[in-house]
Amino acid sequence: MSALILVVDDEPRYVRLMEANLVSAGYTVLTANNGQDAIGIVDDQRPNLVLLDVMMPELDGLQACERIRKFSNVPIIMVTARGDERDRVRGLDVGADDYIVKPYSVTELLARVRAVLRRAQFSDSAYSQSVFTFGQLRVDFARAEVFLGDTEILLSATEYRLLLQFIHHQGQILSSEALLGNVWGEAYRDDKEVLWVSISRLRQKLEDNPKKPLYIVTRQGLGYTMPYPE
Repeated sequence: MSALILVVDDEPRYVRLMEANLVSAGYTVLTANNGQDAIGIVDDQRPNLVLLDVMMPELDGLQACERIRKFSNVPIIMVTARGDERDRVRGLDVGADDYIVKPYSVTELLARVRAVLRRAQFSDSAYSQSVFTFGQLRVDFARAEVFLGDTEILLSATEYRLLLQFIHHQGQILSSEALLGNVWGEAYRDDKEVLWVSISRLRQKLEDNPKKPLYIVTRQGLGYTMPYPE
C-alpha cells in the first residue's frame, strides 16, 4: 500500500507540481490550499506525511504545524522560500521533522520524502516486543507510546526515533554526528542545528528541569547520553 501524503500550499502551481511528482513516484496524494483545511484533513484522513508550506494567508504553515502537533505525530516537512537558519529553526521548533527550501529539484523532494517516511516506519516498528522504563519515563514500543508517569507525551516521528537511539544505547555516549547519521541520514551529519533543536524539544517534553536533564545528558565535547539509573 502506497504512503498517503498531504500537500499544503496556497500556490496552485506548486501543488500541481508536487502532486504530479509524488504520484509518479507511486505515492497517493491529498491536497489543501490553507493551514486550516490541512488540520482537518490530518485529523480525518490520517496521512503518512505532510508537506506543509510556510507562507500562507490566514493560518500559516508554522501555526498549522503547531496545532497539528497537539493531536498528531504525523511526519511534517516544512516547505519554505526562506532558507536562512532562523526560519529553519522556527520550523523545527514547532515540531517539523525536516524542511525543504524553494526552489527545489524533484530529486531532492523525493529524497526528503523517502528519508522521513523511513524514519517514521522505523519508529512504528522498532522494539515491538517490550516496554522500557527509566524513572517516570515509560516507552511502549509495541504502540509507539511515551509516558511520564500516567501522562502520555506526544512526540513527532523524528523525536521518537531520536529517543529510541538513546534508549537503545543507554549508558553510551553518542556523538552529534552519529545521532544525525542514524536518525536523519548520512547527508545530515554536519547539520548540528537540527539536532540541537530536536534535543531541546525532547528535553522540554520529558524533563522536569530541562536545564538539569535526567534522561538526555550532555557530555561536553563528546556528545549526549542516557545514563543508567543510579
